Amino acid sequence: MTAPALTDRPAVAEPRARFRDLLAAEWTKLWSLRSTYWTLLLSGLAVIGLNVNAAVADHHNWPRYGADIRAIFVPIWAMRDAFTQVAGLVLMLAAGSVGAITITGEYGTGLIRTTFSAVPDRRSLVTAKLIDVTVVMLGYGTVVAGASFWATQAILSGRHAGLSIGYPGAFQAVAASAVLAPVCALIGMGLGAIIRHGAATMVITTAVLLLLPFCFTDHYRWTADIEHVLPASAWQRLIDVGYGRFGFPVRRPTTTTEAWIALALWALGAALVAITVVHRRDV
Repeated sequence: MTAPALTDRPAVAEPRARFRDLLAAEWTKLWSLRSTYWTLLLSGLAVIGLNVNAAVADHHNWPRYGADIRAIFVPIWAMRDAFTQVAGLVLMLAAGSVGAITITGEYGTGLIRTTFSAVPDRRSLVTAKLIDVTVVMLGYGTVVAGASFWATQAILSGRHAGLSIGYPGAFQAVAASAVLAPVCALIGMGLGAIIRHGAATMVITTAVLLLLPFCFTDHYRWTADIEHVLPASAWQRLIDVGYGRFGFPVRRPTTTTEAWIALALWALGAALVAITVVHRRDV
């Protein structure tokens, strides 16, 4: 009897990648980009610095404020110092950029072909990316939001005008600012999966997050409804602890529950878009 030929040996199937291995691999990819470190570090310092600058300015100008301003400084102005609009825009842009880079970076270098060859299950691969980015950006948002609130209120406390985390709506404002970062990052990932070009994705992400809210007003019901569900508007609703109070009427009000739902839907919708688009489209 002759020995069986080498070609007769049964093929050994390669083991499928475990999901935790995909998480580890994508985690390594995310932190291997220098842009991740620099974007998170510089934007975090910028956000905190802008908020602290606002608090320092109010602390310095406090003796010149009249009784009408002092009467509503807590909580309205104190919270606005903790989370200024400009700082919020910087946070959204930075988070959206990090999310976009995790998708467009691989398409731009061509590494995505190698990745798909190694891991044919694209849905699991993109899900791993989404989870890693969400965890990182939630941590980033928590640190930046917590540091901004603590630093600004510590400064304002020198004038007895600071807020405690126990003030009604204060914890919600900090939580909303922390959650805003992963929501914007997921939006950047969703747009990156569709566009697949770094510069174009950055432009569209900036337009959606920063410019689109200026296209809608509360003059009509339908424009107000659209404005309320945009990420920036939903965030501003959640940090506005004086909403509809202190003699500031709201023409077409919305609730904090609706604002939380809007942020959740943006995150979920962007994640589903990224998974679906990458799975169905060719490289």
